[in-house]
Amino acid sequence: MKQACLLLLPFVGLLWVPLYNRMDPSLFGFPFFYWYQLAWVPITSVLIWCAWKTGKRS
Repeated sequence: MKQACLLLLPFVGLLWVPLYNRMDPSLFGFPFFYWYQLAWVPITSVLIWCAWKTGKRS
């Protein structure tokens, strides 16, 4: 069950658009809308790895 919670985080974080539908704060000239989505790429990879390791132990 813990694996499902880890995998739901990126799902909710990226599908709830009002959370990141804004321009500020910008990072290196990129609006928040873009760098928020790009930040989820490595975060999602780490969460998938953690879910895999947790499931492998069970």
